[in-house]
Amino acid sequence: MKSKTLRTLTALAVVLIITIGFFTTSGIGTLSAPGISDISVLCPLGALTTMLASKLVVPRAVISLVIMVVLIIVFARAFCGWVCPVPLVQKLRTAFSRGPKAKKDEDGAKAVAPLTAEEKAALSTACSSSCDTSACSTCAKKRGEALDARHFVLGGALISTAVFGFPVFCLICPIGLTFALIALLIALFANGDVTWSLILVPVILAVELFVFRKWCHQLCPLSALMSLVAKLNRTFKPTIDDKKCLETAKGTACGACGRACTEGIDPRHPQLSTAAWSECTKCRDCVDACPAHAISMPLLAKKASTGEAKAADFK
Repeated sequence: MKSKTLRTLTALAVVLIITIGFFTTSGIGTLSAPGISDISVLCPLGALTTMLASKLVVPRAVISLVIMVVLIIVFARAFCGWVCPVPLVQKLRTAFSRGPKAKKDEDGAKAVAPLTAEEKAALSTACSSSCDTSACSTCAKKRGEALDARHFVLGGALISTAVFGFPVFCLICPIGLTFALIALLIALFANGDVTWSLILVPVILAVELFVFRKWCHQLCPLSALMSLVAKLNRTFKPTIDDKKCLETAKGTACGACGRACTEGIDPRHPQLSTAAWSECTKCRDCVDACPAHAISMPLLAKKASTGEAKAADFK
């Protein structure tokens, strides 16, 4: 089963489980506060805003924050790729649209072409998934290495919470709104409850996900917070086996892994990426796209398998 299909099924399963929880009133909560009965945790942004709003150090919020930080350090932004319902809802926008058909021989043509000068230069600089991107001038310009619009939204969410005394962003968070809409629809069909929220919630959700189409990459403060913590991530990183990779083993151009990444990360040529490694969602699309099956995502990558190569090997 392809990772893309598995991710969709995983996100659907999470939505289904939470929806069943609404029906059965089992108290499992939502993604903003999952748990069982009285035992639950808050999302990291929710934990921060809870303490800012109350002006107190809330034990539950502190514990939740520590748990979430540990999970992000281990799995980076895997939540965005595997659990978050936002990409799932955004798929509705393209569910009935037909994109241009890709040429069948496009990848094959690139696979047999020789390495370009740019690719040779990228391979020779030895900048890989294990490099210190803060010390690399080319990496430091990528999304996730410097402050971007998401971080300003994050700052605004925290400041507004401190000023107004309640989590302002939670009112418009698309994750919360998705489950709020599900709860409203359940109340409508089960009890006939009709409120203005039935109009307001889907309108706000539609504006965020369909008008601001790049919500996740440019506006989401939770994404910004996770990318900051994910700078410490060293596990489950795409690792390339040079003995199998078409570019290092045969000297032919490929680039399939870079084209497959929706975040803009090129595992083979990190310098040519438009995003830093901290933006990786562990989606495994690069693993599935590799025609030579040269990419894996081990718990901890061996230094000898980071994909570094010398320029002399490609002259």
